[in-house]
Amino acid sequence: MTTSPPSLARSGYPAWLASDTAFELSSSLAGFGVPLLALMLTRDPLLAGAIGASGLVVRIVGSLVGGVMADRHDRISLMAVGGVFGIALAIVFTALAASGHLSYPALLLLNLGFALRTGLFGAATQSALKDVVPAASLGRAQASNQGRDAVLNLVGSPLGGVLLGWGSAALAGVMALCQAAAAATALLLRRRVGGAQLAADPRARSSFVDELLEGLRWVLGRRDLRGVMIVSTLINLGFNAATTTVVYSLQQSGARPATIGLVSAAVGVGMLVGATLAPGLVPRVASGWLAIGGIGVAAAGMTVLPLFSGPVAIAVVMGASMLGVPAVNAALLGYFMVATPGDLIGRAMSAITVFAMGAMPLAPLLAGMGLTWLGRGPTLIASALVCLAAGVLALLSRGLREIPAEKGWAEHAEAQGVAGSQA
Repeated sequence: MTTSPPSLARSGYPAWLASDTAFELSSSLAGFGVPLLALMLTRDPLLAGAIGASGLVVRIVGSLVGGVMADRHDRISLMAVGGVFGIALAIVFTALAASGHLSYPALLLLNLGFALRTGLFGAATQSALKDVVPAASLGRAQASNQGRDAVLNLVGSPLGGVLLGWGSAALAGVMALCQAAAAATALLLRRRVGGAQLAADPRARSSFVDELLEGLRWVLGRRDLRGVMIVSTLINLGFNAATTTVVYSLQQSGARPATIGLVSAAVGVGMLVGATLAPGLVPRVASGWLAIGGIGVAAAGMTVLPLFSGPVAIAVVMGASMLGVPAVNAALLGYFMVATPGDLIGRAMSAITVFAMGAMPLAPLLAGMGLTWLGRGPTLIASALVCLAAGVLALLSRGLREIPAEKGWAEHAEAQGVAGSQA
């Protein structure tokens, strides 16, 4: 007789999801609104790209520190602290916007602050999922997360456009409410499930640098994960450069913020459709080949994107490009969490984040420089070539191809760990 997986509803997952959703909505609003505000203030794509790029750099560096923090301290308490940090930033944002003092330097500093909040406390939030959800349910939890992400992508950009239409103070105020909700639900989660287990006895800890390097060495020593990291770096760079180029070019052509938001929301539509397929695909299809197929679809979409300039056509292509992404993310993130020991999950998550986002600071810069010096078409073609390179490397990665469907994750991860220790 087979045993059904533990219920997500009876775990701490609903409270975790509420906290993470509030934070992700705030991040979506900031990611859409702050660079667009900078572009509206300066009329310079390069300056707007500099804001986006600098924020990504701070987030990546902060995630390295955050990974060690997540393995040293109570992860759920760190979620609450991160919410309080975000509330303070959002209140400052609201005050500056309402008083008419929202200059380019102020936007730059605020964006760096929000990026630091994400870097320092994001690893704790993602790592806490392993503490509140049973291992047998992680695949379903990740699939559910992908559905949530799809909805946020669908509503985040249009909502950001509507709020900007009302004024920057409205955008900042909603972000403050989101951060408050993230902190409150994190506190509820702590009351329900208690504190997360720490990596080790504090007296046995090594130095910060040693702990950081331990996580990096563990991830790099896994043949099943190395290919995922390299491919993630390239596909994220290419796709984000293309998306940023589209947003900036629409703004420069006179499109209203709400129109730009609706075009960006096409990504959410594609993810939402894909998220309905993910729960059926992850248990049945080998995760490696699922990833290769999803990356191939995204690369194909970016290849044809330069052929279209109308908002409707762009929306259709961008939406279709994202159809396979939810299943890819659910499969690979679920496998990653099953494969990673609990005492390393924070640092390993940070390492994955660094590789997945390592080249992303270049995306807004490439978009800004490309639009300034080359024009829309050549910039989109260059982005498409990066995505195609990711697809080819995914197909050639043996470690990625061998990752099985959900039922075989634990056995495959254990075998890869033994092989890695013997190598």
